[in-house]
Amino acid sequence: MVAGPLAAPAEVLPEVAAVHWRPRADDAKLRRDARLWTAATAAHVVPFVGTAIGLVLLEPLAAPVSLIALAKAWIIPELYAARGGNVVRAKARGDEAAERTALGLLGDLVGHAERERAAQTGLVLERGRLGVWLLAEAGALLVRPGGRRVFCYCVRAADPDLPSGDRIAHLLLALRADEEGFATVANVAFAGARWRVRRRIPAPMRPALDAAARLSVEPGPGDLGRPAHEAAA
Repeated sequence: MVAGPLAAPAEVLPEVAAVHWRPRADDAKLRRDARLWTAATAAHVVPFVGTAIGLVLLEPLAAPVSLIALAKAWIIPELYAARGGNVVRAKARGDEAAERTALGLLGDLVGHAERERAAQTGLVLERGRLGVWLLAEAGALLVRPGGRRVFCYCVRAADPDLPSGDRIAHLLLALRADEEGFATVANVAFAGARWRVRRRIPAPMRPALDAAARLSVEPGPGDLGRPAHEAAA
């Protein structure tokens, strides 16, 4: 069963104090950040597109140079999206028995369906107030309401030697405790169109991103208003 929206934070993550200079994340801040990422992307792309058009208008024989400029206009956003997709790539696996045990314990937090999703895709889906989260071992994707924009967060694992399921469980518990604090502490690697991120994550993870996008547009019945840990039971 898909978890319901995260309840109001019962605590503030202690890690927030280490980044006291950052404004606390909320819906309004994420909207501003999204506009800044869009503006930054445009600042990279528009000059190359303008150069390509201008060169052809001035000298049609400069078309090969124009194509190079257009290629750069395409490649730069793709490189940023690749950096964002890297936050959820699987890390090196340890002992297989420990991995299976950790995945079983993770299932106690999220339920059978999400445990199966984690086994198949390496991602755990959790609906929050800021959007729909997909948690990996050392990173997370936040699909914003509407499903068109994705924030890619890099999160440093407290103990990189833990099995992957335990690392995801730690991130999940932190997210449930203080969603806004989690988004404040995590480092944004990329924020942009979902289709760009989808192209840059491993193929087995793409169904999870598609499911998060669908959920962000039309939540499933029966879960809204329930704390995440209750809905997962």
